[in-house]
Order: sequence, then C-alpha cells, then structure tokens
Amino acid sequence: MRRPSLPQRRPVFLGCEGESEFGYGALIRRLREEYRHDLHLDVTLLRPGGGDPLALVELACQKIHSMERNRDIRYSIRAVLLDSDKLGRDQQRDQRMHHLAQKHAVRLIWQEPSHEALLLRHLDGCQALRPQNPAAALTELVRHWPDYTKGSSAAQLLKRIGAQHIARAASAEPSLREFLQDIGFL
Repeated sequence: MRRPSLPQRRPVFLGCEGESEFGYGALIRRLREEYRHDLHLDVTLLRPGGGDPLALVELACQKIHSMERNRDIRYSIRAVLLDSDKLGRDQQRDQRMHHLAQKHAVRLIWQEPSHEALLLRHLDGCQALRPQNPAAALTELVRHWPDYTKGSSAAQLLKRIGAQHIARAASAEPSLREFLQDIGFL
C-alpha cells in the first residue's frame, strides 16, 4: 500500500546578517509552523558579511544560487534582514546593492537603524521608539528588556516575543510587514 504523498512545502530564503537576526528568523519560522506547514523558511546566516549591505546581498545571492542548484529547488520568496545604519555611506555601493537585489528578486528587510531597534519595537509601548543609532538602540532595548543578550536564540527570544509582538513590530515596519504577509504570518 502506498503512503499518501505530502504536499511540497514552498521554500523561502531569509538571509541574516548575524546570530541575533538568525535567532529572530528562527523564531518567525517556529511561530509560523505552529499553525501552518505550507512553506519552509530557510533561515541562513550570511558569513562573512561584516554588516556591509552590498557584501550581504552578494553573499545572499551566492547562497541562494548554490542552495537552489544543490537542492533542485526554487525559492518563492528571497529576503535579507539588513541594518540601515550602514546605508548611505557610499552611493555607488548602495546602488549596486539595490540593483543586485532587484536582479535576483531579493527583498530587503531594513532594520532601522539596527536589529536591536527592531526588537525594541516588539515590546509593549515601544513600537514608536526610533533610536538614532545602534548604540542608543541597544541601550533603550536593555532598559526595557534587562536580561536581553545579543545573539539570542529563537528559544531565548520566545520567552519575551510571541506572534502578537511580531505583529506589533510589523505595524511599525513596512518591509517586515510585507515579508510577513507574503509568507502568511500576518
């Protein structure tokens, strides 16, 4: 007797600048899979990227190409989490980054100005806070979340952030909201 085949899950690529973003991406995957199993969120650490947006998008494109070829898949959505604090330092590099992302259909999810600022907007009463730089964002985040540590895993983040918190942050972050809507999280 043949077992019924399971429907193919739609693959989605999410490139992450560092361990903190990787933990956050894994959290999104974990929370989404609690109620839907129609896609696989492939959360990938982009190393070495060094925080440079162009280098991160180049690395994401290389990884996407390699993973699609090796696994014989085609990502239906491709996205990268990026800190905005490095944007604007070199117009030519920024233009090349945007062109490359557009050419390879990679969605850019901007964290204004850093991942810690994005996390801050998940917390009660903090979605409108806009720290001016990464240091101020970390200071403000630790003020509201004293036991926060950089590089937190999905399990650590889950102690403080649930699906409703991600929806709250998405209401203040257009690129995150669009990504979450496209993967059926919102």
